[in-house]
Formats: sequence, C-alpha cells, structure tokens
Amino acid sequence: MKRLTLSLMLVLAAGSALAQSRPSSPERTCAANRQSVDANGAIVLGTGGATYDRFVRDPGFCAHGEFLEQAFVPSRDVAQCFVGYRCKVDAPWD
Repeated sequence: MKRLTLSLMLVLAAGSALAQSRPSSPERTCAANRQSVDANGAIVLGTGGATYDRFVRDPGFCAHGEFLEQAFVPSRDVAQCFVGYRCKVDAPWD
C-alpha cells in the first residue's frame, strides 16, 4: 500500500510540473514582458488565448543557422510591445 501511495504522489508531482503556466503578455505591462525576456534570455510567453511563442534577448539563445526577427506582443498598456526577438530558420531558397 505504501508503494502505491508513493507512486501516485510521484506521478501527480510530475504531472503538475508539466502543467506549469507561462506568463500571459496581454495581462502584464509592456515593461514587465520586456524585463522577463531580458532577465531570462529566452522565455515562452502566452500571447493571447491558447497562442504562445518563444522570445529571446540575443542571438546566443538561437540555434546555429537561425537569425533574429523583431518580436512584438500585445500587452496591458501597449498594443504592440517590443519584447525582443524570435529565432527564425533561414530557408535555403531565400
């Protein structure tokens, strides 16, 4: 019985770790969103509803062959808030 209880507790703990929420940009100020990207270097922000994206501070957080694209998100005080960049793959035919 102890093993079953311990196993159940471990499974529940792992499940809650997977369901961590991400900050939602429309619920926060532009400065708070920007500060989160700067402080973490790379962060996933919710951009409204079920949409989200990964935003980075500089090219050091992108993979080899990716380039930076300016990123703007909706925030509580600014409709188009510059928060940093997105990493984009450079298509070979471009």
